[in-house]
Amino acid sequence: MAGHLLTAVDRTLSLALGLRCAVCAAPLETVAAGAACPACWSAVPRYAPPWCARCGVPLPPWRRTSLALGCCAWCRRAPGYISRLRAAGPYDGALRGAIHALKYGRRPSVAGPLGALMRHAGAEILAEADAVVPVPLHPWRAWRRGFNQADLLARRLGLPVWPLLRRIRATPPQAALGAGARRRNVRGAFALGPLRQWPAALAWAHAFHPLEPVRNRLRGASVVLVDDVCTTGATLEACAQVLRDAGAREIRGLTAARALPGVATRRQ
Repeated sequence: MAGHLLTAVDRTLSLALGLRCAVCAAPLETVAAGAACPACWSAVPRYAPPWCARCGVPLPPWRRTSLALGCCAWCRRAPGYISRLRAAGPYDGALRGAIHALKYGRRPSVAGPLGALMRHAGAEILAEADAVVPVPLHPWRAWRRGFNQADLLARRLGLPVWPLLRRIRATPPQAALGAGARRRNVRGAFALGPLRQWPAALAWAHAFHPLEPVRNRLRGASVVLVDDVCTTGATLEACAQVLRDAGAREIRGLTAARALPGVATRRQ
């Protein structure tokens, strides 16, 4: 009885608010559906193997046997700090619309369905990890948005959340930058943060908080960096370097989507 009542209330709220699917603009039957309708959620493309064993970039099937350890050419040249990286799917279609609704449409309810996609796609990444670490926003941007989308996603992955990083330098958006410019843009932009997370309005308090407890927690730990979208991996690598320098044993990465211009993906 209670379940039917909640469903009725949910549908009534959705009609009253006039919520529409962020992808196809169809009316949403329930608030709990998040930003997209069931048809669009089911149409979200997923990455399927073969993919690079390290960064998760999709590979043509015929190249799998020609690559050492199944890694792409970029990962063989520049291994980086992240041991393995995966994304739920390409930054396109319903997945792109859902992420935009979360970040720019201020619809945090979409974090639930996105987190479910990430748990499924990143099961091997999350397995036996000690915790997830969300990529931080600059305090000013977090205050303007009202939340950090990476933190919302991290809290849906079923592992302890360690918000141990802070963004100490405001940087221009990465979207319009090339690979080299992205790396330069985020170089030195992140640092360790205290175990206690101060509100964005009191971000200055971070500088006066001891960091030794953070280093003690990270020492020898296996952690998973979490963000909404990965393109070149520059932001994740910059965060991973801070964690590795603080003593983390292994850093993996998991994102909701991967932006891969010019790379064909397969539907699963």
